[in-house]
Amino acid sequence: MSPDVLVVGAGPTGLALALALVRAGVAVRVVDRRPGPAGESRALDVQARTLELYRTLGVAGRLVDAGVRVRQVRVQRGRRVLAVRDVSDAGSGLSPYPYILCCPQDTHEELLVEELRSTGLGVEFGTTCEDVRATGTGVTARLRTVDGRCEQVAAAYLAGCDGARSTVRELLGTPYRGTTSDRRYVVADVTATGAAAAPPAQGAFSFCLGRDDFLLVVPARPDGTSRFVGLLPLGLGGPDAGPGEDVGFEDIRDLAEGTTGTRVDAVHWFSTYGVTHRVADHLRTGPVFLLGDAGHVHSPLGGQGMNTGVGDAVNLGWKLAAVLQGRAAPALLDTYEQERLPVARALVATTDRVFDLVTGSGRRARLARHLLFRGLLPALLRTRAGRRAAGAGVGQIRLHYRAGPLSAGRAGRVRGGDRLPFVDLGGGQDTHAPLASLDWQVHVHGDVQPGLAAAARDRGLAVHRWPWSPAARAVGLRRDAAYLVRPDGYVALADRAQDPVRLAAHLDRLGVRTRAAVDPHEPWTTSSSTPTSPTACR
Repeated sequence: MSPDVLVVGAGPTGLALALALVRAGVAVRVVDRRPGPAGESRALDVQARTLELYRTLGVAGRLVDAGVRVRQVRVQRGRRVLAVRDVSDAGSGLSPYPYILCCPQDTHEELLVEELRSTGLGVEFGTTCEDVRATGTGVTARLRTVDGRCEQVAAAYLAGCDGARSTVRELLGTPYRGTTSDRRYVVADVTATGAAAAPPAQGAFSFCLGRDDFLLVVPARPDGTSRFVGLLPLGLGGPDAGPGEDVGFEDIRDLAEGTTGTRVDAVHWFSTYGVTHRVADHLRTGPVFLLGDAGHVHSPLGGQGMNTGVGDAVNLGWKLAAVLQGRAAPALLDTYEQERLPVARALVATTDRVFDLVTGSGRRARLARHLLFRGLLPALLRTRAGRRAAGAGVGQIRLHYRAGPLSAGRAGRVRGGDRLPFVDLGGGQDTHAPLASLDWQVHVHGDVQPGLAAAARDRGLAVHRWPWSPAARAVGLRRDAAYLVRPDGYVALADRAQDPVRLAAHLDRLGVRTRAAVDPHEPWTTSSSTPTSPTACR
């Protein structure tokens, strides 16, 4: 049977999209040119919002168990510790995952591949996408396996999740605009002893300052492996050098050990890379979408790139499922680019630029590092309010779609397009738990009016009601207001009056229906439900 969606690329973005689609009952096929999941740690940071999205897909707990929680931020110069701040409560009360999690990409991918396998979907590694063509009914792709076999595959939609050097993006001819730093970075996973190499239980992010640069040291694995990231010294590499070309850890050992105040006992992985900030002009071209690094690439020092890719995947996943299953008009897919492209551009304009500034050379960069790491950062993390603000910002909890076409209304401090605020109800219960349904729903803290209850029932909308509480007030919710929540946990409509006419009008404007509103005795409509045989390449 032809897939409804062909996913090209099996990094965290592509795997998350595939899992979201499989959970929604969509036929998926996933291919990747690599021989298997990542063999190196690569991306590490998994933010709170990403874990919330993974929770709805049923994999957050396994990632948390496999990773290391960040509990401390340290600033030091060599062996001299300048500041230590406990950040274990940074996201307290904001999320069920109030921390940054360090979980290496190889472990991350293996867990997602395993989860997909448990659903009956295997990832086709060693398979390259050579051509993509839009048709009147969808898209066709030419695939070639490592042993030379070639196949033409038809699908309703194709998702390009194949990284910064995306073949899909190149085949589409989509411009990929931005800049590349003239300096290269080094990354090393090591076993080390010393002040910056804190044990995993301590979970320390250490900013180690030198005269002309700094090294970031973070926990990479629960076994005590640490990640060193910093600028490659001038003269050891240039913008045209390939990853690790003519440079090894021994070339930077003295600098790394001196700056971090550590002794490196073993090197498990070492590489160099150039930092690029680029965003594609478009994330959708007909039936083809770009996600993750294929659509936007960011400074790895900010720890946001992979998380933004997973956000892309979940945003697109529920929309593709709704359209394929006849629960929304095809125009809903236009909102993927409308919502996610501004997020990518804002990240380049903020987080990426900050790290460009502090990793530069010269007097200006030294001053920026002094102000940020010795002044602003310790001061911000000294207070609980500052730690919460940092946790919300870094954890992507503040990310919103207020200007998007699916968002309307305001009730309390919550506006349409905001992430649904998290409320801990005690006893292991919270208001994000119902999001596991991956369906539209209404949340009310207070009393539900009969008119709203009837309108929701007519539309197949589950209504979740909780007694009004100080905790709800603290996160900005309004008593007795109705919040229409999308399948990805963002508020579509915030209505203080619980107006059933407004609720119905908003759903009609979007052209969406809930799963429960679809007759369970009639199969969901898909665009490629007819079994077909593979077509050989010509």
